[in-house]
Amino acid sequence: MQKIRRGLVVAFLLAAPLLTSIPGVAGAQSWPERPIQLVHGFGAGGNADVIARVIAAPLSEALGKPVVVEARTGAGGNIASEYVARAAPDGHTLILLTGGHAVSAAMYRSLRFDPVEDFSFVSLVSVFPFVVATRADGPVQDLSALIAAARRDPGGLTFSSVGVGSTQHLTGELLAQMAGVRLTHVPYRGGTQPLTDLLSGRIDVMVDSVTVTGAAIAAGKLRALGITSAGSWPALPEVPPVAVAVPGFEVVSWVGLAAPARTPATVVDRLNRELRSALSQPAVRERLEGLGTQVSPDSPEEMRRFVSAEVTRWKEVVARAGIERQ
Repeated sequence: MQKIRRGLVVAFLLAAPLLTSIPGVAGAQSWPERPIQLVHGFGAGGNADVIARVIAAPLSEALGKPVVVEARTGAGGNIASEYVARAAPDGHTLILLTGGHAVSAAMYRSLRFDPVEDFSFVSLVSVFPFVVATRADGPVQDLSALIAAARRDPGGLTFSSVGVGSTQHLTGELLAQMAGVRLTHVPYRGGTQPLTDLLSGRIDVMVDSVTVTGAAIAAGKLRALGITSAGSWPALPEVPPVAVAVPGFEVVSWVGLAAPARTPATVVDRLNRELRSALSQPAVRERLEGLGTQVSPDSPEEMRRFVSAEVTRWKEVVARAGIERQ
C-alpha cells in the first residue's frame, strides 16, 4: 500500500507541470494577472457606457485588478463585438453586450463574428424599455399626434438611434411599421448627441433609454410620448406605454456581460459569481434602477439561451416588418 501511495504521489508530481501547460488551465488558476478591459460599442454618456462604469467599480474591488471601461464605437456595437470575439480568451477582455447584439444578427446579412458561438456568456445585468420622446416645446403632444403628423407627411419626420442596426433603430422602424407610417431614420454613434440635436430642432423624435432621456424629461426639456414596455415602467410611471396608441407594441432590451468564446469555465463562473454579488449590493442596484433598468442576473447557460432566442425573435420582426437587411 505504501508503494502504491508513493507511486501516486510521483505520478501527480510528474503530471502537474503538464496540467499547468494546458492552455487556459494555468491562466485560470492565476486570473486575473493584469487589468481587465471592459469594452462596449457606444458613445460616452450613453446607456452602455454608464452601466459599464456602474459594474466596473465593484468588479475591480472583488477581482483585485482594475476593470477599465473602453468604448469602441460604430456599426451599432458591431466593432466592439468583433474586437472582443477576436481577443485572447483569457478573461482579460470582456464586453458589455446590449440588445443591439441580437438585432445585428437580424439586420446584417453577414457579420465578421457569430453573435452566439463566438462568445462565452457570463450573465445578464439588467433589462429596460426605451422612451419615444420629442422636444417639450414642440408641436407634438402625444404619440397619437405624432402618428397623425407622420401620416400627413410620409418620411418628413425624423427619429434618432445609436446606429444602423441598433435596437433603438429597429424599435423606431417597428413603431413606424405597426402604426402604418413612414419615419426617416437618423443614425448616431450613441452618447448624448441625439439629445443635443433633438433639443436644437435638428431631429424630431428620439428613441433611447431612460438613462439618456430621463434627466431631460425630469427637467421639462423633453416630452416622453411613450414607453416601449407592455405596461407602465417604475422609472417613468406617468408615461403611457406605446401600446396604448399602437396595440400589441412591446420592446424591452437588455445588457449583459460576456467574454470571448473558449474563455476557461473557471473564469466565467467566477465572473458570474462576482457580478451577481455586485448586483446584490444596495448601492449598485439602486444606481441601476435609477437609470431605469431592472436588475436581472442569470447563469451563463441561461444568458446563452436568452441571446439565441433574441436573435430568432428579431429575425422574425425584421421579416414581418419588411425591413431591408444591410
